[in-house]
Amino acid sequence: MAIKTLSNEQKETLLETLQNRFNKNMNRHTKLNWNDIQEKLLNSPEKLWSLHEMEITEGEPDVVGRDESTGEYLFFDCSTESPKRRSLCYDYQAWNARKANKPEGNAIDKASEMGIEILTEEQYRKLQELGKFDLKTSSWIKTPEKIRQMGGAVFCDRRYDTVFLYHNGAESYYAARGFRGCLTI
Repeated sequence: MAIKTLSNEQKETLLETLQNRFNKNMNRHTKLNWNDIQEKLLNSPEKLWSLHEMEITEGEPDVVGRDESTGEYLFFDCSTESPKRRSLCYDYQAWNARKANKPEGNAIDKASEMGIEILTEEQYRKLQELGKFDLKTSSWIKTPEKIRQMGGAVFCDRRYDTVFLYHNGAESYYAARGFRGCLTI
């Protein structure tokens, strides 16, 4: 399979957008240096492509930290509301189980196509420490296997200045529910 890459113009535009967002939101990544991040990005064309996919679906990806053990930077979707990849059931199994009114797709496969991972509950809660997200929308998160085996899936949002974790049938989908992704570089 060929590596997905961007044109030079797309790459320049994306890097400028990411740098501007990085500079505007320093509270998300104190002690990190944009030049170090950009160098890693320039050496990872497939990761740049994934960030572009996050950006064009209005995810507003931004650096939220660094894994000190691996040296990898973490990018999360930091859009105020769930990105414009909504009305998706949780995974292919749930999508396939629907007999009528199938949604366009599912969150897990869409994330995989984009080259990203869906946020875990821990990551979602970390994101919420950096600001107030999903005040009007909700986001599917990585569902524990035991819950998924019983037909469920979990999602989160923020209401009443509190982050809530909910459950739903994995085959459900709503116009206000999407998913947030994580990309490590």
